[in-house]
Amino acid sequence: MRWKLFRRRMSISAPRMIVRSHLPWPVRWAVLALAFGFSAALALWAFEFGKDIAGLERGAKDELAQLRTEVQRLRDERERAQSIANTADSLLKTERTTQDKLTQQLRQAEAEVLALKGDLGFFERLLPAAGEGLAVRALQAELMQPGQLRYQMLLMQSGKAPAEFKGRYELQAAGTLDGKPWTLALPAGPQPISLRQYARVEGRLDHPAAAVVKTVQVRVIDSKGGVRATQTVKL
Repeated sequence: MRWKLFRRRMSISAPRMIVRSHLPWPVRWAVLALAFGFSAALALWAFEFGKDIAGLERGAKDELAQLRTEVQRLRDERERAQSIANTADSLLKTERTTQDKLTQQLRQAEAEVLALKGDLGFFERLLPAAGEGLAVRALQAELMQPGQLRYQMLLMQSGKAPAEFKGRYELQAAGTLDGKPWTLALPAGPQPISLRQYARVEGRLDHPAAAVVKTVQVRVIDSKGGVRATQTVKL
């Protein structure tokens, strides 16, 4: 019986045997991943090698260098344009400042012209009379405020080549104070003056606010004490 069983097992009619692997599934996947990775690396190497052989890498490097050069050129142009814009803005601000200054100077010049016109009118009214000698022309006096009198006058010497005059002038205001006659001279006394052809004189005289000023008189006295010119104006 045993012999029959042994012979059956060892004969061609014996049952088929199947050999199966006992590796775990994670190990199998790892081996498979390594195989795919090796294949991908080999394919990438082959691609790079073929590209280098074909000259593609060299052309890409040249193109990259050109692109970098172009980018740098564009940056330089942008910086130059920005510099020009900044310069233009600075020039515009400077021009505006200059225009404002010119406007102020123009206004000042207009004011000076008006003042000169006023002086010209004043001098035109003070044209010397016929003849030669020293004269007080167009004495003017006005009350600025209660207790203050402003005066101005022009002293002139007529003639072709008059000698220099040195002397002094006296000014006296007259009127009433509390219903009584009242006079007032310059507190500092006679004021020195010198001129060859003309001299413009102006000043202020303080007086009691209650005083009523009616006339103002000016006398010009030479160095010897002689009265050379006089004029009186009514208020």
